[in-house]
Amino acid sequence: MITFILGTTAELIKIAPVHHAITERGTTPEIWFTAQHVDEVADVLADLHLPEPAVWLVPKDRAHNLETPAQVPAWAAAVARTAWTRRAELRETLAADGRPPLVMVHGDTFTTPYGALIGKYVLKARVAHIEAGARSGSIRSPFPEELNRKITGKLVDIHFAPTSREVGNLRRARGVVVDTEANTAIDSMRQAVDEPVLDGLPEKFGLATLHRFELLSRADKYREALEILREQSRKLPVLYMAGAPEREKIERLGLGNLFDENFQLRPKLRYLKFLPLIARAEYVVTDSGGLQEECGYLGVPCAIHRHRTERHVGIGQNVLLTEMSADKLREFLDSYQNRRTASLMGKYHPSEVIVDTLAQLGYC
Repeated sequence: MITFILGTTAELIKIAPVHHAITERGTTPEIWFTAQHVDEVADVLADLHLPEPAVWLVPKDRAHNLETPAQVPAWAAAVARTAWTRRAELRETLAADGRPPLVMVHGDTFTTPYGALIGKYVLKARVAHIEAGARSGSIRSPFPEELNRKITGKLVDIHFAPTSREVGNLRRARGVVVDTEANTAIDSMRQAVDEPVLDGLPEKFGLATLHRFELLSRADKYREALEILREQSRKLPVLYMAGAPEREKIERLGLGNLFDENFQLRPKLRYLKFLPLIARAEYVVTDSGGLQEECGYLGVPCAIHRHRTERHVGIGQNVLLTEMSADKLREFLDSYQNRRTASLMGKYHPSEVIVDTLAQLGYC
């Protein structure tokens, strides 16, 4: 049997097309959830037509969003306790359909290496990693994502790498390495990109999301980025989509006065509501690697406000890595019109590559 050990809404989004493709082959995979994210999970599952998690590795009645590094130890202990105490039951479930047991993990969250460890050493299963092989070249940037990826790469048996670059990063990895040619996000995007947008939006707008610990932990750099976006909003309205940690940071730093009808502070949206905004934005400023890839596939001009990125979709074309430089961010905002490129939405189908491989290996 195949199970996905996941913990965030982003992971749910990116495995959804793989889950559906496996189901279409006559195999019913399960989702076992570590509850890094909780608040929007039910809505995301409904939007993506995914089933409720069959197992909550943090008991559902005690689960809550993991929002700060200080919460990680208690969360990790809860996941380990559930996996260990239920190990016999979970192993039996994995063996129920007579096929080899397989645990699949995704990306670079805390759940990724943890799920691989549980799959390999507690459940005694083979482990596959979707979006494998991404590397920034620095263990400190982004942290802890680069560390999560490196640990996971040592544990898994099947590496599904998004491009030949990631395949090259895995040249010394043990196990099977498969080039899926793109990230599974592109398959999820096809469902969402043509959904209607919200009412009451400006006719043209820029879009911003800045939320990573790497930026929020540096008050000077976070303030600087918001001030630059405010300057730009005098020319074109900017929508800044902020979750609870960013709003708390804005309040603590006294930055609420930066926002007005041109520089709009808006709540984060679920995927099916957010992706159409990306597709219709004049440009995007973000520190999200996932959003970088989505913009790369759509051809939308995008500035990645980070020191490094482990992803290379769009870099040097419609995507600019700012290296956290105010000058480079301003340069992008002054010239974004020249960066738009053609959409790649019809070119790749990575979920089918993954499921074809699983079928060849006897997992479905």
